[in-house]
Amino acid sequence: VKLVESGGGLVQPGGSLRLSCLASGFTFSNYHMTWYRQTPEEGRELVALITSSGDSVSYAEFVKGRFTISRDNAKNMVYLQMNRLKPADTAVYYCRRAATQDWGQGTQVTVSS
Repeated sequence: VKLVESGGGLVQPGGSLRLSCLASGFTFSNYHMTWYRQTPEEGRELVALITSSGDSVSYAEFVKGRFTISRDNAKNMVYLQMNRLKPADTAVYYCRRAATQDWGQGTQVTVSS
C-alpha cells in the first residue's frame, strides 16, 4: 500500500490550495478515504472523510464550508480543496485509508502573510 500526498505549500490567509493523494497497492474503490492534519498543539485531527463510492462526505466542524473532499476512483486519487484558508489551518496534512494504519508521508500547508 502506498499513499502519496502533494499540493502543499505556503499561501496567504484567505487563499486556496488543492491537496492530492495518489493511492496504490489496494483496490481503491473499495475503501473510504480520509484526510487528517497534525500540529504540535492539536496533534493529529480528522479533517474529512469520503465514502468508497464518493456519495457521502463528512467534515470536521473547523473546516465545514471551506474545505471539500472528493475522489476519482478511475485515477486512484483523493483530493482536498481548501478555500478561505486561515493561519490556524497550518499543519502537515495526511491522506489515510480509512480504518487502517495506512498513511501517506504528509504534505506541509503553511498559511501566513
